[in-house]
Amino acid sequence: MPQMSWYRYDGTNNLVLTLHIQTGAKITKAAGLLGGALKIRLAAAPVEGKANSTLIKFLAAQFDVPIGQVRLKQGGKSRHKVIVIHRSVHDPRVLFNIEGLLMNNSSDKIRWI
Repeated sequence: MPQMSWYRYDGTNNLVLTLHIQTGAKITKAAGLLGGALKIRLAAAPVEGKANSTLIKFLAAQFDVPIGQVRLKQGGKSRHKVIVIHRSVHDPRVLFNIEGLLMNNSSDKIRWI
């Protein structure tokens, strides 16, 4: 059975990301793949929307888009989230160096602030 991709493009060419979020990390960073989702460790607690806000700011910075172009589509109160990034021109595989994360299995080498 093929594994579901953690990203896709919708009918209007917006990037749709499937994420698994782990809160309470020391730093915010991508941590590899978990099932059909990109795992992201967030340096924020899941209190009063702080984790969601941190996630949106992190993704906006990574994709070099304004915060307003990053939208939480599903999972406002869940670890499993679907995010839509409008008009992203960056390849998510390159930005998050997924192949490097999987080959090295050392997420400490890759950090984004």
